[in-house]
Amino acid sequence: MLVGFLYYRPLTSYLETRRDVDKRRADVVELRTERARLERRLARTTSVGALSREARRMGYVKPGEQLFIVKGIPQWRRARAERGSGASTLRGDG
Repeated sequence: MLVGFLYYRPLTSYLETRRDVDKRRADVVELRTERARLERRLARTTSVGALSREARRMGYVKPGEQLFIVKGIPQWRRARAERGSGASTLRGDG
């Protein structure tokens, strides 16, 4: 009985520590995956093309260019879809 009592605390401590280690290992795997994803994203966003696309999305223009803001595109798309394709009349086919 005394021997069992003496082993109880170290055994529970060992099991708790083991659970913590397993959780930490899972966290490390998750963080490594996230790091790899972020490194891929960084590589894409530091390319000249990606930076140019992001700048245009933010409204920047190159020197000498003129910025045009087009509004109402969703309504135009809905109206065009309701009329049908409409492509044949634009090409002069119909």
